[in-house]
Amino acid sequence: MRRAGLTVLASVALAAASLVTTAPAHAATPAQAKTAAAPVQRACATPTHKNEMACLSLVRTDVQPRKGLQPQVAPSGLGAADLKSAYALPSGGSGQTVAIIDAYDDPNAEADLATYRSQYGLSACTTANGCFKKVNETGGSSLPSADSGWAEEISLDLDMVSAVCPSCKILLVEASQPSMDDLGTAVNTAVSLGAKFVSNSYGGSEDSTDPSSDSSYFNHPGVAITVSSGDDGYGVEYPAASRYVTAVGGTSLSRASNTRGWSETAWSGAGSGCSAYDAKPTWQTDTGCSKRTVADVSAVADPNTGLAVYDTYGVGGWVVVGGTSASAPIIAGVYALAGAPAAGSYPASFPYAHTSALNDVTSGSNGSCSPSYLCKAAAGYDGPTGLGTPNGVTAFGSGSTGGNTVTVTNPGNQTSTVGTAVSLQIQASDSASGQTLTYSASGLPAGLSINASTGVISGTPTTASTSTVTVTAQDTTGASGSASFTWTVNPVGGGCSSTGNKVTNGGFESGTSPWTTSSGVVSANGSGESAHSGNYFAWFDGYGTTHTDTATQSISIPSGCHASLTFYLHIDTNESGSTAYDKFTVKIGGTTLATYSNANAASGYTARTFDVSSYAGQTVTLSFSGTEDSSLQTSFVLDDVAVNAS
Repeated sequence: MRRAGLTVLASVALAAASLVTTAPAHAATPAQAKTAAAPVQRACATPTHKNEMACLSLVRTDVQPRKGLQPQVAPSGLGAADLKSAYALPSGGSGQTVAIIDAYDDPNAEADLATYRSQYGLSACTTANGCFKKVNETGGSSLPSADSGWAEEISLDLDMVSAVCPSCKILLVEASQPSMDDLGTAVNTAVSLGAKFVSNSYGGSEDSTDPSSDSSYFNHPGVAITVSSGDDGYGVEYPAASRYVTAVGGTSLSRASNTRGWSETAWSGAGSGCSAYDAKPTWQTDTGCSKRTVADVSAVADPNTGLAVYDTYGVGGWVVVGGTSASAPIIAGVYALAGAPAAGSYPASFPYAHTSALNDVTSGSNGSCSPSYLCKAAAGYDGPTGLGTPNGVTAFGSGSTGGNTVTVTNPGNQTSTVGTAVSLQIQASDSASGQTLTYSASGLPAGLSINASTGVISGTPTTASTSTVTVTAQDTTGASGSASFTWTVNPVGGGCSSTGNKVTNGGFESGTSPWTTSSGVVSANGSGESAHSGNYFAWFDGYGTTHTDTATQSISIPSGCHASLTFYLHIDTNESGSTAYDKFTVKIGGTTLATYSNANAASGYTARTFDVSSYAGQTVTLSFSGTEDSSLQTSFVLDDVAVNAS
């Protein structure tokens, strides 16, 4: 019988426990430790020798790779436009070179990069047009042997820099092997070849030689060097601990019905803590660690809210990847958007001078520690997320400007009509006199554009829709400011073309139709759980073994409508603590709206609401999925799903 009453199962388990001695639940070696609810594998081998580094990318194994361009169904995972939107990033970076440091060769690097950039409408970046260059660790053309794990890392790094700074040039420097000496030599080569931004997505254990490596490889004033903080939760790795680099932690990034349109929490896998050997840089002022504290800033890294990446060397094409290997090149790209650092400056200090220009991440943790801020997100500085995530590029601009502040006046939400011309003047100011502002915008309705010089948004809307528009103004020093607002384009005649609930059988009272579900998801009262209303509901997982349940339905949201997704969710679990072992994910149109876990368990149902107006005029798939690990049950119980258009 499917998931018979949980009380009965519990009593059986207790009886069995008196007869058999078992290993503690969730015991694992570090290489097997859970870093996300979704099944993942590490791209690179675990280091076995002193001073050996491992890349810090985690590849989802529950996503079937697809090869080539995907014109009909977008690749799974966050894409270039998502990162631009989530971090309010402007255009820019022309003339800047971002260097990627990795070990071994990826023979398909340039071809895979071309596919990624074409998929997301980014300009070509090739050897032929001078945008892409690949060299060995000393700058030569004789490349090291290939390795499929590091090739996945290389693809991730190249794709993330492309997504954030598509106008940047990219220099890929491949070390002969993943030792600190070889990788450090590659860093020096990148700087000698003119790169002002250098991304490093690898790490290993700290040791007493680290201060010497600091001096040999990472002390490059006027160069922004980013390093991944680690993927094993609380604990410090090198070279993230170097006082000369920007240590980049990780977050879980999801769409949200708030002003920003996104929410972030600390990712449980992000590395953080107090260095054992490296001295504290002068710009760090936290009092709970007398030496270098990791991290400085952060960006998305959770594989469960992971990034779309294209890699064909040993893999099948489009994959979903996470790890702080993703966040380090993202931040390197953001530095490049902010402009070349001032000569003699240490760019790791820039965010500390502009804390208000970051998204402060205040919830989530990566383990247990004392003092708690070293492993638990909180207001202000904390270990897993540092000072926060990018909100534009102001926090990453050169300190030589004295910290200019650019303010964009929010024009308020806008409403227009298909076929009717519009003109909206964006107003912005700069704290420094004599600065010239350049304007850019993301999320504009089809048919509209912004004049980079004047800040006027104009054109004639062609499609009914609702979107979140982010307008950014940037001065000549790289300082910038942004404002976000909603722009609704109504169809001719105005208003919502068809109001009401667009979900059929949202209470599951009519069985599965038209839902597509895994076996046994629709359940009745008396089966061990109860409905929020009526007699039926959708019950995901609850087996206490490795299991995945899904329920999907295709819905059409009429053009010109405001649309709101609501549902009721009850979570009960036999897990304990705040670690997310079992997860429930909500998606629409392939984009993750929210993820819940056993850590969110509570008595009774909780109402959840999301603004999905941006999908007006589209037919999209509404998806719910629950993933359970190998021990201790978590039940995700869903009922009364609706998408109301008004």
